[in-house]
Amino acid sequence: MSTQPISTQPQEQTLNLLVRQVRFEGRGINSYELVDPEGADLPAFTAGAHIDIHLAGGVVRQYSISNAPRERHRYVIAVLRDERGRGGSKALHEQLRVQDVVRVSRPRNNFRLVDGARRVLLIAGGIGVTPLKAMAHELDDAGIDYEMHYCARDARCAAFAEEFEPMRASGRLHFHFDNGDPSAGLDLRDLLHVPGEGEHVYYCGPGGFMKSCAEAAQHWPSGTVHFEHFKAPERSPDEQAANDALDSFIVRVASTGREIEVAKESTIADALAEAGVALETSCCAGLCGTCKVRYLEGEVEHNDCILSDEEKTEYLTACVSRATSKLLVLDL
Repeated sequence: MSTQPISTQPQEQTLNLLVRQVRFEGRGINSYELVDPEGADLPAFTAGAHIDIHLAGGVVRQYSISNAPRERHRYVIAVLRDERGRGGSKALHEQLRVQDVVRVSRPRNNFRLVDGARRVLLIAGGIGVTPLKAMAHELDDAGIDYEMHYCARDARCAAFAEEFEPMRASGRLHFHFDNGDPSAGLDLRDLLHVPGEGEHVYYCGPGGFMKSCAEAAQHWPSGTVHFEHFKAPERSPDEQAANDALDSFIVRVASTGREIEVAKESTIADALAEAGVALETSCCAGLCGTCKVRYLEGEVEHNDCILSDEEKTEYLTACVSRATSKLLVLDL
């Protein structure tokens, strides 16, 4: 997942975990096994969950947990070193070593497996495989029918090859290598052409892959398509222009009646922080849900990647949402 630096997450909500193992998983990809220094069980998580990793200099990055949720003794994340990114993945690759102790958030989940599916289709693009790998483990343990498709440039770019071998051998997992030519990869339209009864699809990957999956699954029944972005999608020129046209507005804190101006160039989260109003933040990109807050009055321009249409009638993400009304009342 993609993030911005700076977190106001309180210390008591974090864990100090030992880096027990760093493992080469594929070209530019390392996995990191994090455990309690005293060997205690870690807070439980469900497939699709992620954790914040706190690095030097106040940088925070979110990464999906990839191991089976039944494994309470560890969290395993996989990190692709992105030479063109903002530096978080490079810093993690360069800073974290075996026996280091790193500050980590408790798991949060905006990408859960829903109950009641008769069959599940998992589609991974590149490092987007990490939350889907945990889902495959959870589905295996629950005895739910599933099929997984893993798209990558080539075999050297695919992570967790050894762990995935039993799934591949059983016919559950299919690799798709395009050697840099998307037209030579998985035919998403063919795969998603006819949704099965009770079937749900989950996908995660880079921007172009996400767009292709969304287009191929647009005819699936409501509530059966689930996805998670690890980088905020680029807005169209029209969307960006509409957001830039929004004016300043007032946020009222319902519990105290205090009113705070949110300037045109600011965010709700920043304005609240500057006014001394406590609100947890983490990704600052509308991806993690840490700053999700209920609003009681006002009209909202939602710019996040996680809230459902139903949730948007009650909640906003303070890091990216803006008001289209002059007043926004927050349930704080």
